[in-house]
Amino acid sequence: MNGSPAATFAAILDAVGAGLPLLLLDFAVCLLLLVAGVAIYIRVTPFHERALIDQGNTAAGITLGGAVLALAIPLAALLATDGGLLDLLVWGIVALVFQLLTLAGVSMVLRNLKHMIESGNLAAAIALAASQIAVALLTAAVFVPN
Repeated sequence: MNGSPAATFAAILDAVGAGLPLLLLDFAVCLLLLVAGVAIYIRVTPFHERALIDQGNTAAGITLGGAVLALAIPLAALLATDGGLLDLLVWGIVALVFQLLTLAGVSMVLRNLKHMIESGNLAAAIALAASQIAVALLTAAVFVPN
């Protein structure tokens, strides 16, 4: 490369052309994993977030928002490590399992979690969302190579 602006621009275009399809594929897989993870999470929870949110239940909105963030954080870490599509799929599923286990653990500690969320208890919602995000951050840290 001779360092001219035209040569530099051509090199940039070549790099984008080579990397963009892979980037789009990884992003699409992550987005699908996120949507699938949220759908599974909603089906597993003992409360009906969608109906509660439609009714203006802030606690349900907080718990669902926490779940979405908690599922996205490890996926973002996986994208940053560029481990490949198979790693993204496998560890994305592991991250979902960790979130479901977090929900189960918080439900055991807050024995009446379903009623608390349904009645709009913000303290319970924040405790659940914070637990989910904490586990997501720890999960993401495990995915990032040393």
